[in-house]
Amino acid sequence: MARLRIKQIRSGIGRLGTHKKVLKALGLKHPGSVVEHGDGPTIMGMIEKVKHLISVEVIEEEKATSETE
Repeated sequence: MARLRIKQIRSGIGRLGTHKKVLKALGLKHPGSVVEHGDGPTIMGMIEKVKHLISVEVIEEEKATSETE
């Protein structure tokens, strides 16, 4: 599962109450704040709801391969 870095780029002031609640649920408090979440269906639905207020970046997870000799 990939990780997503979500950054709030626009303020929630003057927005719908549901948009403010989604920002709060994502953990975003003010423009410029950044959080990381997994890319599950719940998070993707929240991102879709407030996509005009945030920017999303996919973080590639490096899988550590343990080599035993």
